[in-house]
Amino acid sequence: MSYIADIIDVAVIGGGHAGCEAALAAARMGMKTVLFAISLDSIAMMPCNPSIGGSSKGHLVREIDALGGEMGKNIDKTYIQTKMLNTAKGPAVYSLRAQADKVQYQLEMKHTLEKTENLRIRQDEIIELIVQDNMIKGVKTNGNSIYECKTVILCTGTYLKARCLYGDTITECGPNHLMAATKLSQCLKDLGIQLYRFKTGTPARMNKNSIDFSKMQPQYGDDNVVPFSFENTPEDIKRNQVLCWLTYTNEQTHDIIKQNLHRSPMYSGVIEGTGPRYCPSIEDKVVRFADKQRHQLFIEPEGENTEEMYIQGMSSSLPEDVQIAMYRTIPGLEHCEMTRNAYAIEYDCIDATQLKISLEFKNIKGLFSAGQFNGSSGYEEAAAQGLIAGINAVKYIKGESPIILKRSDAYIGVLIDDLVTKGTKEPYRMMTSRAEYRLLLRQDNADQRLTPLGYELGLISQQRYQHFLQKQQQVTEEIKRVSNVIIAPSEVVEELLQKYNSTPIHTGIRLSELMKRPELDYQKLAVLDTERPELPFAMQEQVNIQIKYEGYIKQQLKQVEQFQKMEKKLLPEDLDYSTIKGLRIEAQQKLNAIRPVSLGHASRITGVSPADLSVLLIYMEQQKART
Repeated sequence: MSYIADIIDVAVIGGGHAGCEAALAAARMGMKTVLFAISLDSIAMMPCNPSIGGSSKGHLVREIDALGGEMGKNIDKTYIQTKMLNTAKGPAVYSLRAQADKVQYQLEMKHTLEKTENLRIRQDEIIELIVQDNMIKGVKTNGNSIYECKTVILCTGTYLKARCLYGDTITECGPNHLMAATKLSQCLKDLGIQLYRFKTGTPARMNKNSIDFSKMQPQYGDDNVVPFSFENTPEDIKRNQVLCWLTYTNEQTHDIIKQNLHRSPMYSGVIEGTGPRYCPSIEDKVVRFADKQRHQLFIEPEGENTEEMYIQGMSSSLPEDVQIAMYRTIPGLEHCEMTRNAYAIEYDCIDATQLKISLEFKNIKGLFSAGQFNGSSGYEEAAAQGLIAGINAVKYIKGESPIILKRSDAYIGVLIDDLVTKGTKEPYRMMTSRAEYRLLLRQDNADQRLTPLGYELGLISQQRYQHFLQKQQQVTEEIKRVSNVIIAPSEVVEELLQKYNSTPIHTGIRLSELMKRPELDYQKLAVLDTERPELPFAMQEQVNIQIKYEGYIKQQLKQVEQFQKMEKKLLPEDLDYSTIKGLRIEAQQKLNAIRPVSLGHASRITGVSPADLSVLLIYMEQQKART
């Protein structure tokens, strides 16, 4: 028999990275919040690679932190190795990545949740959403308790009707063999929510003592540590770092895989779900990239207090005997002992075009969704969506307009816009190439772009905000100063320019102009700048980038102006596109399904052509003239 267990504001279903950020945001904004997890041991768990950040993902983590989220702070507490990636390519694609202590990351995040005011965590399975008149009213647990609530945020990750597979072995369970959520899917279908089946996977883990590291290449962390959180300094988080290792597959490895493809559930037809294109299994790599003689593998520790090592780049669903055989063909792994098999995992998720840009479902008021349940992949993508869903759930309760980050505001804006506008037929992964304004959306300036909003929302403290304002003022003053420093020709100047193969100067030149030369920068020219103040590295980086790339930044700002003009041309929520003459039938159907908020939003819908946009623009002008 059911009973009312509590009356709350926000129910968060799922304790993964999306659920953690959603629950923390809602509670910190003053809402009575309960986070439900099938197992409290699964909170902030890293069932795949225990790392945070990486190409474009590092940008997301910095943005989460700039808005007042927790992921950046948590990895700064628990990293065991850190690196800045893509430093040879330019600041737009610099991406911070850190290997985490898997267990410590999980424990720290769980403890943060437990200490947060207005927030409770509860180990229970939600089996039903209570909906009346297309409005969320509560949730029901497996134990028949009912929590009446104003909003629900679905952050189910890879647990809905999940099953793990390798070879002929199929286990009805979630990641790491934790219990799956088996009942909620049918409830969602009954509510008219369309579900997909997606697949992801993870490599085997090895006992460190069975690995011969002398046959591998050591991979060191950076000496100059860069924090993920803008609240931290390098001195705050500097510690001894662990070693990772690099090795490769070979033709013998590939032969074993090819000979056993028929035993992989991916190729035998057992797996129904669609897997990620940009993080394929090793059997997928061997088939798709048949011309490659080897694939790189990184051997990474799972933590400081365990002997388990993670084999990055070699996820698989092949049978156990094949896994052992193929791993043992790899240099350094000839005598490896597996502690955990590699496996694939299938799960239910949604077509995210069913969501508004706020991450609220179009057909059920007060029901929000975030993370892998929305069709994305990765901890960082999940956390970013969770934060926005948590914020907008609070905005919904207060009767306020949702927070919508545009593509020109943040990688988070690109991520959400892609998911809800275009949808995805495979697990979506964030990449720098997806962000058309990436020179403006650098990881170094995430605080400049988003911290004022985080402060406005109440997620950034007064103290942190004042520190941010001081930083911005110092950067602005230093850019102004550098732009007025004149460097005169001298022997010292000539020697330095020769050192960096830079063209000599014959008359005085502004220091800022020298900085714009590709071979020079703020740091290299420091010896010529006698009035230079002592600034933290993060500020020096800002000064250097803003001066060095000034022309490119101005050009991209002009592009953003054009983009925003389209975004400001708002479309009515209740517009019936089938009544607009001149729109193609496909466009009418897509526009009615997606319900774009602006002409710019409509322009990104697959199946809406430039001609359709012209028809829409004429229609809007006609409607404006009539009023």
